[in-house]
Amino acid sequence: MDTASIGAYDDVRTASRALATEAVHAGRDDLARQGLHAPPIDLSTTYPSHDSRGEAARIDSFATDGADPAGPPIYGRLGNPTVARFETALARLEGTESAVAFASGMAALSAVLLARSALGLRHVVAVRPLYGCSDHLLTAGLLGTEVTWTDPAGITDALRPDTGLVMVESPANPTLAELDLRAVAHACGSVPLLADNTFATPVLQRPAEYGARMVLHSATKYLGGHGDVLAGVVACDEEFAGRLRQIRFATGGVLHPLAGYLLLRGLSTLPVRVRAASANAAELVRRLAADPRVARVHYPRIGGAMIAFEVHGDPHEVISRVRLVTPAVSLGSVDTLIQHPASISHRIVDAEDRRGAGVSDRLLRLSVGLEDVDDLWADLDQALGEPARTPVPLREAVR
Repeated sequence: MDTASIGAYDDVRTASRALATEAVHAGRDDLARQGLHAPPIDLSTTYPSHDSRGEAARIDSFATDGADPAGPPIYGRLGNPTVARFETALARLEGTESAVAFASGMAALSAVLLARSALGLRHVVAVRPLYGCSDHLLTAGLLGTEVTWTDPAGITDALRPDTGLVMVESPANPTLAELDLRAVAHACGSVPLLADNTFATPVLQRPAEYGARMVLHSATKYLGGHGDVLAGVVACDEEFAGRLRQIRFATGGVLHPLAGYLLLRGLSTLPVRVRAASANAAELVRRLAADPRVARVHYPRIGGAMIAFEVHGDPHEVISRVRLVTPAVSLGSVDTLIQHPASISHRIVDAEDRRGAGVSDRLLRLSVGLEDVDDLWADLDQALGEPARTPVPLREAVR
């Protein structure tokens, strides 16, 4: 690749395009003029340069505002051309100025918290439920933050002079509860709203359009879409992106270039995958809601491929009996996954807080994939077993 054109795609802007078109072309707009079709993978950790004065000037510039260094790359911890393509594409899909990718979703959230804490803004207001590890990171104060948990109506009253962030997740993990993001953003006032958009993806909603200043993804899930890459990303304005790049450089939570390549490839099929999996999910919701073995079904108004449902019987038995569906953590892959949040993804959350957020001990979370829906139902049908006359007592595992 011509080093003079590395990063040049970041300057390519087109007229407004449909999301499906952006998913295929964003981050790749420069390829044809370079005689390329597939994006290249740049695996270099360092880059030669005989201009040490120029290197010094670019590093000084990065230290000032965190902007991507102009010209050829310097070092892998400062940035990578393949990862930058994914960041450009995700920002286009979310409708933000920039995006910054990290080695995992939790690394991305940690960078946000560190960036705000560095300004003396250590207090976070948050609404449950959140992903279990996000909840734990805030509750345990592992990064020196303090959290106030509240419901949406209490956000304004919970704000303090040192509040650096309001964090929500909608639809929420694992209950799929939805929030009015526009109303939440209004309640935040001048405090930035961070919305975890992992479940919805930009196919179903773009939180920045409702006032969220930062949009968080565990890119491991739908953005990658095939269960073979760990990553996180924050879509935001360029000013905050600069702070995140500086945090990423200092802490080393960088995304590997191969992961960046897989994510860029995953984005190209994101709209097709989300819509197809959502159609399967809607049909399974219809069948589960009519089934006497199921006590309650949770499914968001905006749709999507995630389902949560509570059973009258023992949820652990359902997990043990699935054969086509895979019993595993994570979500958003092309295959269907099921897990028991109270035992796994939200086990780290205090039991009282967990149940107070609607994560009951009988709740199962289903990430619906692209299999034939009748095959999925046949497996769930046999896994649910015979109808129980009365709810089966649960034996909780010893912690």
